[in-house]
Amino acid sequence: MTLKGILVGCAAPLLLALTACTSLGETGNKGFISGDGQVRVIDPSDRDGAVEFTGTSLTGDPIDSKDYRGQVLVVNKWWSGCGPCRSEMPMLSKAAKELGDEAAFLGINIRDSSADNGLAFMKSVGADYPSIYDVQGKAALAFAGKAPMAAIPTTIVLDAEGRVAAVISGDIPSKQTLLDVVDEIAGKSSGGTTDG
Repeated sequence: MTLKGILVGCAAPLLLALTACTSLGETGNKGFISGDGQVRVIDPSDRDGAVEFTGTSLTGDPIDSKDYRGQVLVVNKWWSGCGPCRSEMPMLSKAAKELGDEAAFLGINIRDSSADNGLAFMKSVGADYPSIYDVQGKAALAFAGKAPMAAIPTTIVLDAEGRVAAVISGDIPSKQTLLDVVDEIAGKSSGGTTDG
């Protein structure tokens, strides 16, 4: 065997080991990257410009992020085959009902085989807010450089100006966590002051 062959033979296992790692966790046999549930609230002075995206809902209606300006928007990236998504969706639905007009909720379904499958899942868990059917990733791409969206689920809270104000990578630790984050963002986006 030549020296080149030995080097290639030794480098291949090392390269495979390195590519299996990610800071968000491994996909394993789950089919998705899981997050760690970390909640990060961004100070208003550190927020980038507004995130703008459009798409078609699971029911076929057009959705434009600009229509949510002036209110806090909770955006949740999900798909029905993701275990943490399945467990957190009923909690998101309860939080949406509890928050009422304080915040709007919008899903981004990134992987279901059809909009009908995603819609059936949402109905089965009582989630009645809209979701964009985004298997091509166009809506999710709008967050590139503004918020990490690799983990599934990921929940991003946009302030009233449409800026990324908080990110939860992975499943939300509790309904109360989300309620507290939205309350804080609503206070900051309406000119209130809170520590964060």
